Amino acid sequence: MAAITPTAGSNLNSVAAPTKQTLASNYVDFTSSATEGWAQQYLPDIIEKEAEVFGNRTISGFLSQVGAEESMASDRVIWSEQGRLHLSYTGAAVVDAGTITIAGGGTHAVRVGQTIVLSDNQSTPKIIKCYINAVAADNTTLTAIPYSGGATVGAVAGFDTATDSGANTCDLFVYGSEFKKGQSGMSNAVTPQHKTFVNKPIIIKDKFEVSGSDTSAIGWVEISGEEGQNGYLWYLKAEGDTKARFTDYLEMACVEGELAKAAGGVDSELGTAGTDDTAGTEGLFAAITDRGHVASGIAGTSASDDLGSFDEILKKFDAQGAIEENMLYVNRSVSLAMDDMLAAQNSYGAGGTSYGVFNNDEDMALNLGFSGFRRGSYDFYKTDWKYLNDATLRGMTNISDVRGVVIPAGVSTVYDQSLGKNLKRPFLHVRYRASQADDRKLKSWITGSVGGNITSDLDAMEVHYLSERCLVVQGANNFMLLN
Repeated sequence: MAAITPTAGSNLNSVAAPTKQTLASNYVDFTSSATEGWAQQYLPDIIEKEAEVFGNRTISGFLSQVGAEESMASDRVIWSEQGRLHLSYTGAAVVDAGTITIAGGGTHAVRVGQTIVLSDNQSTPKIIKCYINAVAADNTTLTAIPYSGGATVGAVAGFDTATDSGANTCDLFVYGSEFKKGQSGMSNAVTPQHKTFVNKPIIIKDKFEVSGSDTSAIGWVEISGEEGQNGYLWYLKAEGDTKARFTDYLEMACVEGELAKAAGGVDSELGTAGTDDTAGTEGLFAAITDRGHVASGIAGTSASDDLGSFDEILKKFDAQGAIEENMLYVNRSVSLAMDDMLAAQNSYGAGGTSYGVFNNDEDMALNLGFSGFRRGSYDFYKTDWKYLNDATLRGMTNISDVRGVVIPAGVSTVYDQSLGKNLKRPFLHVRYRASQADDRKLKSWITGSVGGNITSDLDAMEVHYLSERCLVVQGANNFMLLN
């Protein structure tokens, strides 16, 4: 290629080269402002495929794995859960005369003739068995006579009755009854109690918009997305990303949702001013915090954790439904700490290392991760929860108060007040508004001038998304939040 020799006064480079060589001084400078408007001589080498540098960016799928979805046709979902079968009371105060006062002035269901186990809750607790010979008319106090001798609890050596005014108050539970020959039967009756819980759906919306001109523009970057969209029209990518983001919102709203209180101001904006719980919805974290267990500083705080720290979880579950199979959805740090905790239990193999699934062959790769384990009578299945690891969500440095959640597997039997019968459902399930007239599980519709169905004079395409749903957390006492 010969050099271009410009004429005097032109906007080309005026320095000619004596030989054929590619120099900035003898070729057109297409990058300078002086030659603006010229086509580029050397077009850039375009990589058409958009690089997917973050992998699959969506986080939804958690609820679909651990729960189910079911329609509802009202503004509230109400369900009932069983109460405790046996009678026990904590925080009771005992005076020397043997009178036991239920904590907080509450009432009890203990009856005359029943027998109890009573503990003074000291560092070395004194535990005695007592007979109930009197109950107050308002069921706030009862009188106990110890089997170990003496007319009052205060007469029992070593039993600390001072706990009625201290921090260590007494605990008790009923273990049976005893009556004299020919004595009348038990007075009164204990009526089984159930607890009723309520949640409400919220309306979730989003929208994508692109002008009519941009829908006819062809880009030079080939795109693809989580929703399966691909091609050279950029707005297809943007619309797909909007839908994927909205799908994530549907799950996150059910996980993070919280009922608004009148004092917070949200009820005044979205609900009924001055009334609690008319705006918002109770999400997973809120339900566990309110009705379940919150564990701090155990199970995965560091690589030095042992099974003794993890056993604190088992103790909590023993006091509840004792559901044998549980799912552990945790962030990366907890997952690795649990791997280290479990690996430390291996005391065999080369150097104390077990090669496990690799048939104890040290020449094969070593699997340092554990997806499940059994401790006591409980089976735990561990998996990383992407939501807790995403750097733009719960994985943010300063938003890491939730490190994981323990969710029972299987189903629970509850009484559905809407249907009037007992049903078996997963502990977690999503309720969405639907009827024969309208299904609001996940609605989308297009408005504007783009496409064959022109709905307005707006020269744009608007894609609208809507859903109305809430999460039902049954048996939250069997869940645990790790923070």
